[in-house]
Amino acid sequence: MGTVPPLHTVAVLALDQVIPFDLSTPIEVFTRTRLPDGRPGYRVRVCAERPEVDAGAFTLRAPWGLDGLEGADTIVVPGTATPMSPLSPAVNDALKAAAALGTRVASICSGTFPLAATGLLAGLRATTHWAVADRLAAAYPDIEVDPDVLYVDNGQILTSAGAAAGLDLCLHLIRRDYGSAVAADAARLSVMSLEREGGQAQFIVQPLPATTRGSALEPLLTWVQASLSRDLTVADLAAQAGMSPRTLMRRFREQTGTTPLQWLHRARVRQAQHLLETTDHTVERIGAQVGFASPTAFRDRFKRVTGVSPHTYRRTFR
Repeated sequence: MGTVPPLHTVAVLALDQVIPFDLSTPIEVFTRTRLPDGRPGYRVRVCAERPEVDAGAFTLRAPWGLDGLEGADTIVVPGTATPMSPLSPAVNDALKAAAALGTRVASICSGTFPLAATGLLAGLRATTHWAVADRLAAAYPDIEVDPDVLYVDNGQILTSAGAAAGLDLCLHLIRRDYGSAVAADAARLSVMSLEREGGQAQFIVQPLPATTRGSALEPLLTWVQASLSRDLTVADLAAQAGMSPRTLMRRFREQTGTTPLQWLHRARVRQAQHLLETTDHTVERIGAQVGFASPTAFRDRFKRVTGVSPHTYRRTFR
């Protein structure tokens, strides 16, 4: 029997005035993540400089001090209500020491500010909550601030935008660590849609459409998911649903927030992601399998949705 790999340790750093939603997001997502054999995927530590942390509406007690950052595989810095507050020397040194050892460091919302204060984001692209993006850019001109994306992955250092974008970031990290199937399970437990509109390319594969169970469109979307290799048109989808094309367009907008063709394109790309990860099929064959008329059309659409080419995606995520 093979050796069971150690759990991936995530240290969540709670600073004073931590935003409770940002703090709870990585705790909930990572502690609920399960691997295919049922084992937990992560060990989570909540760390702080002092035993008690002011969280605004309440005070929390952190079971770990800054020593909890040592040996962690990933450190997550949630946002705070006072992002411009000076970073304590102890926290600054602890984050820089962890990064120097290769620890992955990620921020949620205004948690980008503490990372910026350490200098870890110098020369990098980063994001934060849109409401404070201008302040980040003004305070740290050596950072390329992009307020229009959900998250930015620089490899070792990652940043995310406000509130729910922290969920996107956590799912992306799970996707990097354990693959799309584990990330999809974590998303379902979080009741989280994996197809978010926004500037950030989404790498996570969603195995089933994000639509309300029992909705009028659910049978159609299930049928489309099983028919991706076919040359489908809006008229085909409308006929399958027993609606006029105009009614179908309206229902799609109401229930999915997008058009039938946009949904179809994204479904094809999701399936292509899965095939790129799990098979040795050529890019050309995969494009045909998921219904693209030509390899060029497949490559263009894939890059538009994910931000990278199919070849780059396969090299990165296999």
